[in-house]
Amino acid sequence: MSTPNPSQLFLLADHIKLSLLERQRAISLNLEPSAHDGQISRSLDSLHTGVQALESQLSRSEDATLRDQYERIKSQFDDLSSQFNAPTITTTTPSQQPTSPTLTTPNDPSLASDFSAARSKRSPAPNKSVRFTDDPTGTPADPSAAGLFPYRDEPDGAPDQSELSNQQIHEYHSGVLREQDEQLDRLGESIGRQRDLSIQIGDELDDHAMMLDEVDERVDRHQGQLDRARSRLGRVARKAKDNWSMTTIIVLIVILVLLIVITK
Repeated sequence: MSTPNPSQLFLLADHIKLSLLERQRAISLNLEPSAHDGQISRSLDSLHTGVQALESQLSRSEDATLRDQYERIKSQFDDLSSQFNAPTITTTTPSQQPTSPTLTTPNDPSLASDFSAARSKRSPAPNKSVRFTDDPTGTPADPSAAGLFPYRDEPDGAPDQSELSNQQIHEYHSGVLREQDEQLDRLGESIGRQRDLSIQIGDELDDHAMMLDEVDERVDRHQGQLDRARSRLGRVARKAKDNWSMTTIIVLIVILVLLIVITK
């Protein structure tokens, strides 16, 4: 397993946070939230693998900075996993959806604007029954008054459409459609930002892979040098052993000659 990069893990955590915020946005717009669940699940698996590798590295090191980074990323992983595995309630409005501080706080300050944009969402207009009337006598004399509704100190949301004229209903639904278009535009912008972030993560992963390849090549070269040195040492040891045998024979011959000379 390669050495984990804490900064890369924090960037991956930010990517998961944005994905979960977009998931909540889809729920608030009554869209299908499971379209990107597979991608989020794979990202969480990758983050879990990185956390485990960081924990393994920490067991061999006493670096206080590394321990602090591990505790932060481990806490974020646990919180993000809980957010992803929490039951989905499609009837919950954005203000009622449970959102932890971890989910709304980026690790990289440069992504603060992306997180702010991802959190700015409004609930869709509630569904109400519509009853049309074709009575032209109900239209006010002043055309500009047709789009006005009675003032209330405590407005209760959408007006009662059962008492509206066709023109008022048309204007009301036109406003609802404009609001939904704005929501979809913001969703498209967020998806674009998420795509840019994914590309950035991919580029960093490619750079990391290239660095690992270079390290592997250097290790292979050093291993080859060690093998050649071991082979040379083996040859020297064999030659020394052979020379030692020859030296012993010569010494014995000299001793034998000396003994013969002395005895004579």
